[in-house]
Order: sequence, then C-alpha cells, then structure tokens
Amino acid sequence: MVVLLVGGTIAWSQIGVSKAEAEPLAAVRANPDVTITDDAAGIVLSPSDGSSDIGLVFIPGAKVDPWAYAATLQQLSAEDDITVVITKPWLNLAFFDPRPLDTFASLAPEIDLWIVGGHSLGGVRACQLASDADALALFASYCATDLSDSGLPVLSISGSEDGLSTPEKIADARHLLPEDAELVEIEGASHASFGAYGPQAGDGTPTISDAEMIAQLTDLVGDFAIEVEPAD
Repeated sequence: MVVLLVGGTIAWSQIGVSKAEAEPLAAVRANPDVTITDDAAGIVLSPSDGSSDIGLVFIPGAKVDPWAYAATLQQLSAEDDITVVITKPWLNLAFFDPRPLDTFASLAPEIDLWIVGGHSLGGVRACQLASDADALALFASYCATDLSDSGLPVLSISGSEDGLSTPEKIADARHLLPEDAELVEIEGASHASFGAYGPQAGDGTPTISDAEMIAQLTDLVGDFAIEVEPAD
C-alpha cells in the first residue's frame, strides 16, 4: 500500500503540469539585460551588468513549470536590478519540498537581502519560510501561517478576476499578516496572469494584457524592494 501510495503521488505530480508558453520564454532568453543560470535547485535571473544587491526567491504554484514565471519576472532583473531565483519544487509541489530558504539563496551568494515570495500554493510555502527572509511578497496567494506579529514587510498582490485565490479568500486571511502589510489588487488580472502558462481550470477571464500585467507587477515589487531593510 505504501509503495502504491508513493508511486501514485509521484505519477499524479507529473500529470497535468502547466508548461511555460514558448513565445514569452523565448523572449526572456533573448533579453540582453538578463542573465539566466539554470541550476538543479532553481532558475536564476540576474541583471547582466551584475549590479544587483537584493534578491527574490520565488516559489511556483502547484504543478506549474518554473520556467513559466520567467517572462513575468524578468523585468525585475532588467529594470530594478533584482536577482530572481525561481525555485524548482520537488514533485512540482512546494509542500513536498522541505528545503530551507538558504538552499535557493545560495544560488546568488553575493546577495545579502532577500525577499521570499510565491504564486498560489507557492506563496503559502513562502509564508512558512518568511522568518528566514527580510520580507515577504505574495502573488495571488495568502498565508496559512500566522505572521501578524512578525514585523516583516509584506506585499500581497492579487487579481480582481482571480477565480482560485479569490479576493474573498485573500481578505479572509488578512488577519494572518502584519497590520502594515500592503495589499494591492490588480484590476483585470486572473490567477494565471501571474505566469505565462496559459488558461487554468476554475480561473476567471483576464481583462488585462500580458504587457500591462508585467508592467504593474514590476512596478509594485520594484518599489517594495526599495523599502525593504535587512531583518534584525
């Protein structure tokens, strides 16, 4: 029974994985302002001029190809000099990945100040790792961990058309975040707007273009990063 359970779980984790869309990913690879390093633990997007001094460890949503977030996050490196580490969760599920934040931060050892964040269930996992980071950023996600007394800077970005991490669910979990957490809803964004992997079952219909979504997301996270100070 144990063998069947483990085997079934592994098989399920590999079925129905949302793949990165080819065209947006090709654009990332062709971007001269971003250097890509592909490691077994994660994908590192860094400014080509090496000017980065702050990093974002980003944890993908459940059963979503990590490469699907490269197009959405690339401008953080190109415009805001943020090194982004997109993790490669075990079995495509962050909940099955017990590795600490340092596993991913060590992929960019020159960075001393780290934001941890994630999309959907990846954000739930990011909340669990937040005590080892300088700040937390949630992308269409919310915490199941009580961080209300943590003192952490928190940015929570949601979408008005999200059919999975709905505005109501995010509001219901608001009490688990610090009182001064910044919550921003992007008008027209769906759950899948936070990556480039196509439509997602149960999601709403986005009314925002990919270009505008990336622009707003980049501005929000870039401004947030400027304000983050090292944790005590």
